Amino acid sequence: MRNTLVLNASFEPLSTVTLRRAVVLVLQDKAVVEQAHPGLRVRASAVDVPVPQVIRLRRYVRVPFRRRAPWSRRGVLVRDRHRCAYCGRRATTVDHVVPRSRGGGDTWLNTVAACAEDNHRKADRTPEQAGMRLLSKPFEPTPSDALLLAVGGRTEGAGALPVWLPLPA
Repeated sequence: MRNTLVLNASFEPLSTVTLRRAVVLVLQDKAVVEQAHPGLRVRASAVDVPVPQVIRLRRYVRVPFRRRAPWSRRGVLVRDRHRCAYCGRRATTVDHVVPRSRGGGDTWLNTVAACAEDNHRKADRTPEQAGMRLLSKPFEPTPSDALLLAVGGRTEGAGALPVWLPLPA
């Protein structure tokens, strides 16, 4: 599971990595722990490191500009916080607002998290045809928002600043 956020030296989010990879980067002195899971530590005979939740690279890494976050089923569920867009209960499936059979695609703006019951009830219809109302409008997260959401952070909606990390001093 990729649950450690990697920040560039300039504090911009780069990616998520496994706990094992994060600890290796810290032990190789390539990264520092910016935020750790409270009370959890990785211990060995000569090692005692806090379990990193966020690490920052010591050297700046230049990355190509990413305009869009890649779409994925998991990404839609995380974006919608595993809440059904129709009833608000726990969501386990992804629903296409405009069904794929009617030309709808796998895009951020056409997919929402849905509970299995509502997804089945809506079936091969639009929400209007099924007499169902969306509780929240789907949005396309920025690449940075997608990274923060993937590791359990939260954002305040489309294009908003993340409210998960403290500002650098």
